[in-house]
Amino acid sequence: MTLRVGAHASIAGGVDNAVENQREYSGNCGQIFSHSPQVWQDPNIGDEEAQAFREETETHGIGPWVIHTSYLVNLCTPKDDLREKSLDSMQQEVDAADTLGIEYVNVHLGAHTGAGVEGGLDNAASVLDELDVPEGVTVLVESDAGSGTKLGGEFEHLAEVLARSKQDLDICLDTAHMFAAGYDLSTPDAVEETLAEFDDVVGFENLACVHLNDSKHACGTNKDEHAHIGEGEIGEDGMRAFVNHDAIRAVPIVLETPTEDGRGFAWNIDRVRELRR
Repeated sequence: MTLRVGAHASIAGGVDNAVENQREYSGNCGQIFSHSPQVWQDPNIGDEEAQAFREETETHGIGPWVIHTSYLVNLCTPKDDLREKSLDSMQQEVDAADTLGIEYVNVHLGAHTGAGVEGGLDNAASVLDELDVPEGVTVLVESDAGSGTKLGGEFEHLAEVLARSKQDLDICLDTAHMFAAGYDLSTPDAVEETLAEFDDVVGFENLACVHLNDSKHACGTNKDEHAHIGEGEIGEDGMRAFVNHDAIRAVPIVLETPTEDGRGFAWNIDRVRELRR
C-alpha cells in the first residue's frame, strides 16, 4: 500500500506552482489555500493556471489534493452577515476545487459564539446544506483544538454534523488538534484507544484525510501550535503508532508542520516515511 504523504504547498506565482513545490518536499499528495486565508477573497484562478495544475498533477502522480478554506469562515455562527459570507466563500472553494480537479475542500466548523453547541451544530449543517457541491468534490469537516466556543473538538460534534447535514460529508482528523482537545496520542495504547473511540462515534468509513502534526503543548490544553513530527508532546512513539495504525494506512496524510530550526516540510515528510513500517 503506497503511503500518500505531502504538505501544505504555496501557490505563490500561480496555483500550478504548488505541484513543483510539493515535488521539492518529496510529497505525493497535498493541500493548498486558493487565496490568502486571512481575508475574504475570490480564488480567481485562471483557465491556463487550472489546466497547468491539472496537467502537472497528473504527470507527476501527485494527489489527492485538498483546498483548505479561509480562516474567516464560520459555519456555526448565529450572525446572518457572517453566515452569508461563509456560505459564499465555501461555494467559491468547492467551485475552485472542481475547476482544478481537486477532490476535497477542508473546513473548520468555527465558533458558536453564544448560540450553544446544539445551535452551532444546526447552523453548520444548514450552511453546508445550502452548498451546491460539484460532482467529484467532497467537503471535509476538520477536527478542532476546541478552544473557547469553537466546535469540532469532540468526536460527537463531527458525528452530529455528518448526521444533521444532507451533504455527503467526510472528516479530516488533525492529530495536533485532537491532542489539544484531550484525545491522547502519545503512546501506542493511547492511539489505539483514541482511534477506537473515533470509530465508535464517527466511523473510519468517514475518514478521508489526516493532518499529521505534532503538538507543542500538552494534551487537553486546547492550544493549537504545531511541532515537528515526533518532536512535540505527542512524540515519536505516538506518531509511529498513529501512522502505522490499520485505519490510517490508506488515508492520505498532509503535514502542516512548522519551518524552524533549519527544518521544514521535506524533513518532516522524510520523518513520516521513516516511522512508517
